[in-house]
Amino acid sequence: MNQNIKTKRWEQLEALLRERIVIIDGAMGTMIQQYKLDEAAFRGDRFQNWHKDLKGNNDLLNVTRPQVIQEIHRKYLEAGADII
Repeated sequence: MNQNIKTKRWEQLEALLRERIVIIDGAMGTMIQQYKLDEAAFRGDRFQNWHKDLKGNNDLLNVTRPQVIQEIHRKYLEAGADII
């Protein structure tokens, strides 16, 4: 990310913080568990032949199941979170 974008985002956050209390939310592990994803969901196509189990490696879901992560983030924003 270039410095101009970082500066702009920081300025936006500072302006928001001057205006009101900003809510941070994101118990991602709890939300991910509600989807009851199996090993295959964590592996996706990209990690299909990985040499060890991947279930529980929630970071991989950004690659293998991005729609799940996007849906969870949307739910937090709809509930009033400002930052995830």
